This record gives sequence, structure tokens and C-alpha cells, in this order.
Amino acid sequence: MASRLLWARGAASYLRISTFHRGFSTVIKDLKYADTHEWVKVDGSSATVGITDHAQGKNFGAVESVKATSDVNSPVSGEVVEVNTELSGSPGLVNARPYENGWIIKVKMSDTGELNSLMDSEGYSKFCEEEDAKH
Repeated sequence: MASRLLWARGAASYLRISTFHRGFSTVIKDLKYADTHEWVKVDGSSATVGITDHAQGKNFGAVESVKATSDVNSPVSGEVVEVNTELSGSPGLVNARPYENGWIIKVKMSDTGELNSLMDSEGYSKFCEEEDAKH
């Protein structure tokens, strides 16, 4: 699976949202999830990509905060058609509203088959529980 990197600057502090809680984070049922903790909302051949509630402090371009810089991976490959410019003025949205207006990029997917390697909400919740148990 190809990855695209997006470099962004911003402050990140914590994540919280609602729907289906997995310990301290939320998993939205209609999204797809990567084991690197990015979410994908599919709309035909387009995808909106963001960092999951669970991923605070982990990898997708780079999200720079006061304490650290983290890479951010795109779980789908294709052409980046939009970058969430709202994050320039309000980078905390990535943490405060990750599944609403805290999304990072929109991608015109080059291979929708990559979605088959992503997890649904139930699979992702189980993955996170197993990962947390290891630490």
C-alpha cells in the first residue's frame, strides 16, 4: 500500500469524540481504519483521511506540537485533492474534533482495492484493545 505524506504544523493536546467508545477513545462505525491509526471516510472514489482518536501522539505527514513531531501516513494512495486549510488557524481540531472538521486531507483514490486491507470499526476496536494490552 502506497503512502502519501502531508506535512502540517499545529498543536496537538488530546482527542475526544462520541459514538462507540473503546476505553479512552472513540471509533465511528461507518469509517475504515488502518493499523497505523488513521481513519478513512469513503465517498465513491474519494476518501477523507484523518488521525484516529486513539492515535494521538503517533504517525501521517507531520503534525508538529509543542512537545513532538509525528509522521502521518495515508492508508490509501492517490491524488491529494484537498488539504484542510482550517487546521492552519486551528490545529487543535485534529485532536478536539478528529472525525468532524479535524480531517487532514481528501484523496482521489487510485486503487479502491486498498480499502479491503483496512478494518471496520469492530475490527479496529479489537485491534486497539490487543495493542493496548501489550503495553
